[in-house]
This record gives sequence, C-alpha cells and structure tokens, in this order.
Amino acid sequence: MKRPLSVLALLLSCNALPVGAAGLAAELVDGQGQPLVNAVLSLKGVGASTHNEPAIMDQRDKQFVPSVLAVRSGTAVKFPNSDDIRHHVYSFSPTKRFELRLYKGTPSEPVLFDKPGVVVLGCNIHDWMVGYVYVTDDPWFAVSDAQGRLILDGLPAGSYQVTLWHPQLQNMLPLNAGSLDVPAAGLSQRFPLQLAGGAVAPAAPKPSAFGEAFRKAASEVQP
Repeated sequence: MKRPLSVLALLLSCNALPVGAAGLAAELVDGQGQPLVNAVLSLKGVGASTHNEPAIMDQRDKQFVPSVLAVRSGTAVKFPNSDDIRHHVYSFSPTKRFELRLYKGTPSEPVLFDKPGVVVLGCNIHDWMVGYVYVTDDPWFAVSDAQGRLILDGLPAGSYQVTLWHPQLQNMLPLNAGSLDVPAAGLSQRFPLQLAGGAVAPAAPKPSAFGEAFRKAASEVQP
C-alpha cells in the first residue's frame, strides 16, 4: 500500500541535468538540498521495461555492494561473496524471508524476489552489514548515484505516476510523489526528500543499524 506524500516532494526543474530524447534525468536531494545517494525512483504509466534480467548484490570489504538494489518483481538475485572470509546472509522481512548460511564464492541458486516490498538484509557474522532490496511492480526504476542523479533512458512520452523511496524515509515507506508528464524530447527534474534522520552514508552504518532496520522491517507496510 502506497502512502500519500506527507513530506517535501516538490518537483522542481533542474536545468543542470543532461537528458536525451524520450528519457528522464532526475536529481534527488535531501531537505538541505544535498545530493541523496541510494534513493529509488520508479514510474508507472506508459509502456514497459525489461528489468527482469538477473541481478547481483555482492559482498566486498564486509559491505553489501550495492547497499541498495532495486529490482522488478519476479527477479532472481545472486549474492556472491567476494571477500576472503565467509558471510551468512539472511532477511526477516515479510516481503522475502531467506537465509544463505556461511559461505564463500557464489551460492548455486539465486534468490527469487517475487512480490513488491522492502527487503532488509544482514549478515549473521558481521552485524554492521545492512543492505536493502527494493522490489517493485513498476516497469521503470533506477537508483541514484553518489551525486544524487539517475537517468531512465528510452522512456516513452506520456504521463507517469512517480514513487520515491530511501532507507531513511519515515518507517521506510515508499512515497507517492504524484504524476509527471514526460515529453518526447525528454525531461530533467529535481526531487527533494525530507528524511526521517538525514542522509546516512551506507558504507559506515552504526553498530545498531542492523537491529533497527529489522525492527522497522517487522512492522513495515508493503507498497
């Protein structure tokens, strides 16, 4: 269930962003106007996309890489371990409960994420490791980079419903950001988000981040 937008999510023009024809160039920023990394933007509307190819969330230097992965419902995700030590990956999230016991290398079977929602991941050995898989039914989606930017190429012109998500949003619930008209020439747009606790660098989580993330996941409302 999507929650109506109750925080800053005004859609402002951003002339500094490059954009090609039939596409969206988006910049996501926090309440102070700083670039927001690992924010997910998804669109529902015209056409379809081919985001069902297998995805990968690696483990490197005792961190999930990427720390936020967005996939479409029905996507199989591989969880290779590129470290020279073993990891024990698991999730208690209602969207997808699973466990990959102590292992090195790549498990033979990927994990299928077959329904929309937020999946919080952890490692039973290294409790500061926290990762997120955002599963969506929307055909168009992307995750912002370190500059808060993302690009959706090949987007047909038309009207779209916009959904935004970030791990630091209130209760980790996705936000309905209203509608967006994308012209045939493409569009540049800025999306400000007011986070519950400010933007946090995922590479340096607090020791309690793992437990807090799972506490939120236990009571989350699925999109």
